[in-house]
Amino acid sequence: MSNSNVKERRHRMPYNSLYLIGLTGNIACGKSTVLAMLRERDAAVIDADEVTRAVQQPGEPVYQTIVEAFGEEILVTPGGPIDRRRLGAIVFSNPQALRRLEQIVHPAVHTRILAWLDEVAASHRVAVIDAVKLLEAGWKQVCDAVWVVTCPPEQQLRRLVEMRGMDEAEAWTRITAQPPQESRVAQADVVIDNGGALDATRAQVDAAWARIPA
Repeated sequence: MSNSNVKERRHRMPYNSLYLIGLTGNIACGKSTVLAMLRERDAAVIDADEVTRAVQQPGEPVYQTIVEAFGEEILVTPGGPIDRRRLGAIVFSNPQALRRLEQIVHPAVHTRILAWLDEVAASHRVAVIDAVKLLEAGWKQVCDAVWVVTCPPEQQLRRLVEMRGMDEAEAWTRITAQPPQESRVAQADVVIDNGGALDATRAQVDAAWARIPA
């Protein structure tokens, strides 16, 4: 599949006139870069990871369920916030634990994103859901198009080490815990190769944006 390849898909427009893009890609492939470019074009955007963090805050029902499932050792302090690094160390090395966490978190995230879509449908032509687990969480069924951001694994590793402060072992654990990039590409309507220069990424976004129905 070539870069910025766009497959034909029936335009669903499930939220009145709102065109909904599902943006995904594996860790450290540069989804945030593409998201910023879409925001520049006045797309309404939501980061599912930020929503995920919000529903895991103390006082939220999801928070208590996670603590019951994984123990208080994942907390920064007793009754305090969840230490995402500690929780990540558990789930990213144990597929069953990761599935359990997703079963707890995904429904709450889904509900909040749907509420957000209802809000922005009246004021925007295009909305974007940015989610690593976009396909796994079932968002493809409501999106008009799925955009997948890719880059070489060695770039993923470098970004995690240099930008997020992980050691190489932790970085590789995070990378290999996710499905192969090819599995996401196979379900994509648009593929953005973010392995080159920023201008090259922007050109791909421009080309795909131009294909969005008026």
